[in-house]
Amino acid sequence: MTNLARMELKGLGHADVRLPSPLEEVDDELLREHGVRLLLKRDDLISAEVPGNKWRKLHPNLRAAHGQGHSTLLTFGGAYSNHIRAVAAAGRACGFSTIGIIRGEEHLPLNWSLTYATQQGMRLEYLDRTTYRSKHTSAVVDGLRERFGDFYLLPEGGSNALAVRGCAPIADEIDEDFDALCCACGTGGTLAGLAAGLAPGQEAIGFSVLKGGDFLTEEVRRLQEEAGAVTDNWSIETGYHFGGFAKHSPGLAAFIEEFHARHGMLLERIYVAKMLAGVYDLVARGRFRRGSTVVALITGPAESLGG
Repeated sequence: MTNLARMELKGLGHADVRLPSPLEEVDDELLREHGVRLLLKRDDLISAEVPGNKWRKLHPNLRAAHGQGHSTLLTFGGAYSNHIRAVAAAGRACGFSTIGIIRGEEHLPLNWSLTYATQQGMRLEYLDRTTYRSKHTSAVVDGLRERFGDFYLLPEGGSNALAVRGCAPIADEIDEDFDALCCACGTGGTLAGLAAGLAPGQEAIGFSVLKGGDFLTEEVRRLQEEAGAVTDNWSIETGYHFGGFAKHSPGLAAFIEEFHARHGMLLERIYVAKMLAGVYDLVARGRFRRGSTVVALITGPAESLGG
């Protein structure tokens, strides 16, 4: 049996892959007041090493890389990137060599996130921020191939057509009737896949964690087109970034603390907390009709600090 088959059947490293991920209902006075049910789709519990939408996006790409005979994965990310750590862990579990191209200059000692990636066997290289902005161009990619040889290219955040298809089955795992499925948006791949997997009458709502996230609308369209799964059942909320990517506000901190106190769950603050704060605000504003059931996708654990 190949390493990839072992990963698919037994999980990553010492931790089993938990699929389908569990569904938990939130009991909250605000929700009761507005007649809205809120269910949490706990994708953060899929795997300790490759949690949430990282597993959903990477799984089909790893199978493609294996099928195409690649032995090395190369991808991009920031110094605290969840995606970088996930690729490092998944690559090691599946027998791939991994290369992480990090935005900016090297800083020693390495932070905890990059230290983890190197402990998983990932080779780190760096691109200055100007060049990094052109990372998707053939000039940059061809230069990387000349430098490192053949590799399977994973885009920043892992969002591509295969990732969209990997996220599409999430709705099928939900055994409750629901009206809206919500997720945080960084690169748009998860939202594109969620929307593609919905039944008629259901909608997907993305919450941009980026300031100036209007560009994500075009990204989601592009990703769906590449995946051959174009839908019009989704929208993106851009007013809940709380200052921008990896930025926080006193209001967001208060929401995280209050949610933890009420429900015993500490929220990941880069993505998940912003999305859930947005969901609560939309509930308070009457965005969802009485009797609605809303599902929120929990894509990462609280200890995850990167983007």
